[in-house]
Amino acid sequence: MSASNIIQQDKEGVTLWVRVVPRSSRNGVSGIIEGAVKINLTAPPVDGAANEALQETLAKLCGLHKRDVTILSGHTARQKRVLLHGAKLEQIKKTLGLPD
Repeated sequence: MSASNIIQQDKEGVTLWVRVVPRSSRNGVSGIIEGAVKINLTAPPVDGAANEALQETLAKLCGLHKRDVTILSGHTARQKRVLLHGAKLEQIKKTLGLPD
């Protein structure tokens, strides 16, 4: 899957597909897998802890407030669609190490 299918600019910001790997040794981006940005999280997938950690991690990496990171779909799945409110496509691609 090309980067254009993984990440897109829309009127509200940037939407992106992520694949969450909970209970990892550290938080961070570790590449592209199965048509999504692979994000490792130390939090377990219990009681929304991994979703909370995903929002915090993406906000920190992208220089956004946590409130600007919204999970659009996949709240109970590892594959999620996320909206980064007010973000710019080129900056997020650069920050996450995605190809042009």
